[in-house]
This record gives sequence, C-alpha cells and structure tokens, in this order.
Amino acid sequence: MPTLPPLSRLRTSARALGLVIATPTGPGEPLLAQAVSPWLRRLPYAVAFAFVASLLPVTVTVLANDYGVNGAIAGALATAQTAPLLLAVARPLQAWWIIMTADVLGALFLLGADGVAGRPWPWTPMIVVGYLALMVALGLREPRRTLLGVWLVTGGAGFLFELLSQTRSDGIHLLLFILSGAVLLLTATLRERGDAQRRLVEQETISEAERARRTLLEERARIARELHDVVAHHMSVITVQADSAPYRIEGLPEAAREEFSTIAASARESLTEMRRLLAVLRSEGTEGERAPQPGLERVQQLVEATVRAGVPAELSMQAGLGPVPPAVDLSAYRIVQEALANVVRHAPGAPTRVSVSSDGDRLTVLVVNGPSGEAGSPLETSGTGHGLVGMRERVRLTGGTLDTGPLPEGGFRVAACLPLALGTKEPA
Repeated sequence: MPTLPPLSRLRTSARALGLVIATPTGPGEPLLAQAVSPWLRRLPYAVAFAFVASLLPVTVTVLANDYGVNGAIAGALATAQTAPLLLAVARPLQAWWIIMTADVLGALFLLGADGVAGRPWPWTPMIVVGYLALMVALGLREPRRTLLGVWLVTGGAGFLFELLSQTRSDGIHLLLFILSGAVLLLTATLRERGDAQRRLVEQETISEAERARRTLLEERARIARELHDVVAHHMSVITVQADSAPYRIEGLPEAAREEFSTIAASARESLTEMRRLLAVLRSEGTEGERAPQPGLERVQQLVEATVRAGVPAELSMQAGLGPVPPAVDLSAYRIVQEALANVVRHAPGAPTRVSVSSDGDRLTVLVVNGPSGEAGSPLETSGTGHGLVGMRERVRLTGGTLDTGPLPEGGFRVAACLPLALGTKEPA
C-alpha cells in the first residue's frame, strides 16, 4: 500500500541537477549560499581568491614594466581592478561599479604612458579576464534589465575610447563587448532556467500538500455521510420513545408530558438539520450511499470476492463477538474492505489472512498479506494515499489505534484496535 512520496525528494532531485547554482539568494548573500555542502558554499570565494591572486601581481608587473606606468599607480590600479572580485561573490553589481571605474581610470592613465604603442588599449588582457569572471557573477544574480545596462555601458565606454584615440585602439574593446555579452546571455539563461525549475519544484510541493489535504477532507466527508444512517437510527428511536412515553406510562404528570413532547420535538428538529447537513456533504453520484451501511456480517462476502479476484484469502472471525457499536461495526468493515482492495491492486496473488476478534473491550482487525505470488507487475505501481488516510480517520473517529507497514519478509500488515465503548480512548 504505497503512500505519497516524501516532499524532500523533490528538493533533493532539484539540488542533484545543480539548480542550486542558479537559485536566487537574498541581498548580501554569497553565490551558492543555498548549497547543502559547506565545501560547495565556499567554492565561489575560492574561485574569486584564485582570480585575484593570479591577476593582481600580473597586472602590476605588466602595467609597470610593459606600459611604463608608475609603480605606485600601477599597484593602486591593479588592486582596484582585481580585488573587488571577492566582493562580487555576494554583491556583484557593487563590485562592477568599482571595477568599471578602475578600468576607465586605468585607460585614461595609459593615454599618457610611454609603452602603450603596439599593446592592447583601452583594456589590458588582465582586465578582459577579470571582467569576464565578473560577468559570470553578475549573470547569475542580476535581472535582465540590469545585465543589459551593464553590457551597454561596457560597449559605450570602449566606443568612447575608440573615438578618443583611434591610433592607440587595437579593437580589444570590441572583443570585450562581444565576450561579455555572450557570458551574460549564457549565465542569465542558466539562472532563468534554474528559476523556472525551482518554481516548478515549489509548485509540485504545494500541489502534493494540497492533494493530501483534499484526500483527508474527502475521506472525512465520506465517513460523515456513512455515519448518517447510524446517527439517524438513534435519533429516530429517541423521537419514537419520547412521543409514545405518555401513552405507555400511566399517571404521568403534565410537566413530564410536556418534557417528553419537548424532547421529541428537539429530536425531530435534529433529524431535519442532519438531513440538511447530509445534503451539503453529498456530491453528485453518491445516491447509492443512502443504502444501509454494511458491517462485520458482510466481511465474509468481502473475502469471497477477493478470492474470486485471484487472491488466496482466508477469514478468521471470533465466534460470539457480542454487540458492536454501529460506528465501530462500519469502521471495521471499511478497514477490511480497503486493505483487501489494496492487496488486489498492489500485490496480486499474495496469500492474505483476515482476522477479527474481541476481548470484550476492544475489537481487533488484522489484515496481513505476503509477497505477491504472481510474476506479473501489480495492477497499480503508485498510490494516492486515500486508503491509509481513510483508515486513519475511521480509527481516529472511534478512538482506536492503527498500525500499518511492510513486513520484513515481504508483504504488508494492517492492524486496527477499536474500543467497543466509544467514549473511551485507546492509548497511543
């Protein structure tokens, strides 16, 4: 008897697909902050540190030796162009403002440098590498409108420097413009795909919870409809006894006659209100539920029908069970019915034993089936959970206990203990 899959499976499968990489995080949260593994959460910082550690000394050396920039200025520019990559892990847009400003200032300083001729300008190769790494962080965090603005500013700055000094420019600004656009497009697509997958997982989780809730409500409404006959019978008996009491008992004082009349009127009013409630609970196609509700006397018919369906089932019912309250009688029948139906659906051909016994205070219903005796696949490979939900609600209604679960050697066990005195509560 399968149950609904645990909600955590959907989240686990989503993480297994790597969707956590593109999962949005709150302001100031680093990339991969939602990752389960601490090593994965530290990975963005490790990558950023590797870029800074490699680009910073190379940038200082190239600016000072190849471009002829003053050492102090080269160190300041290199630090401003590379160190903010560490900030980009948590706040990529703020890091872009710093790096973009530093890159523009560096291009302006190189205008007056002696070693620019024949070398890339306005962007150095180290700027291109660091800028593309920054675009990855931006694309995984920022919305499309922001990414488009960043891309246009990047191209606009390069175009302005091209107009400023066409003799120094070697087209590297166009290369950065194309590469940054490609990286932004790729990472933004990955992030949006991750967003869509995450929303799908959340929707499936919500739908699963709603299905479970709807199942519970449907089972409760069904039980309420079935108990209508039981309650209506007792209310009818009260009405008849209250109406006939003045005629059956001689010498009743007038006050007692009025009291019996009031009791009968209240009982009739309760019956009317109960029928109205039943009309609300009934849905289309449930007219057949107005038939008398079954009880333990029909369990033998259930077992015989199960045998005809190809399941070798046997019944052991204690002789002289004694009086069973109608609610317990109906609940016990429905528990056996659902348990046998699940055996037919999920374990065809499995040997099954049904046992109904009583110790005077409690009614015990036991349905045990072994492994499926047929090589073929079961009629149903997945369940809706209605069966177990209905059993639990019926047992809870009567104040009993329910124990269900697979057996070590294969098969399944359903054991219900229902108190015969409905005012008592079974220990958990």
